[in-house]
Amino acid sequence: MNQPTRRRQVNRLPRERRVAEILEAARAVFTQSGYENALISDIAERAGVVEGSIYRYFENKRDLLTKVIEHWYGGFLADDESHFPSVRGTWNRLRYLIWHHLSTIHGEPALSRLVFTEFRPNPAYRTTSLFALNRRYTARVIEVVKDAVASGEFRPDVPPHLVRDMIYGCIEHYTWAFVRGEGDFEVDGTADRITDIVYRGLVAQPETAVAADPLSSPITRLEKLADRLEAAVAAQNRKTP
Repeated sequence: MNQPTRRRQVNRLPRERRVAEILEAARAVFTQSGYENALISDIAERAGVVEGSIYRYFENKRDLLTKVIEHWYGGFLADDESHFPSVRGTWNRLRYLIWHHLSTIHGEPALSRLVFTEFRPNPAYRTTSLFALNRRYTARVIEVVKDAVASGEFRPDVPPHLVRDMIYGCIEHYTWAFVRGEGDFEVDGTADRITDIVYRGLVAQPETAVAADPLSSPITRLEKLADRLEAAVAAQNRKTP
């Protein structure tokens, strides 16, 4: 009497879980190998799937990297949204945002480097979902500056978008050596120093002091603030081995 043929059981995970496992594997491989040297076969092996399965969910390696970075952004955006509303005071709010960005770079230098080298130079970057996520992430600074201007804490001539660019440009320039694998930086102290420089450069001053200062034009004051930020970065870079 013939025995019934036993069918091999196939482990079929829900799509969401499978995608999550592939993203986790891809993040590890991209972090270890960089974009150019990362192999889809290595990602598939780490995720426990055949290579062809990767292409069921992602168009190609570039699409996979994009989804990894989007997922990363989603994590620290959620973290920011859960903690930032409880922070009170302009100095503290600026300090939190500066500290958060420094902490993000310090915690994931390889992913930060991929953003800076693989996506930012792309001429179409401003049309991408990553650009939109970055604008959402950095918009908090604009919100803080606008609130401080409205309350009279910051001068009325302060351009919020320029302040945002100065802060994040300063941080990314300051941390670039670390992101390349050269030296290190201290997150808390760096956040304090950058916050102090920015806050003191923007806080409203008595009218008499402004009137007595021949260098009190908005452009001159912003140039002086940029010079102070650049000097702070240069001083730290000289200390970096």
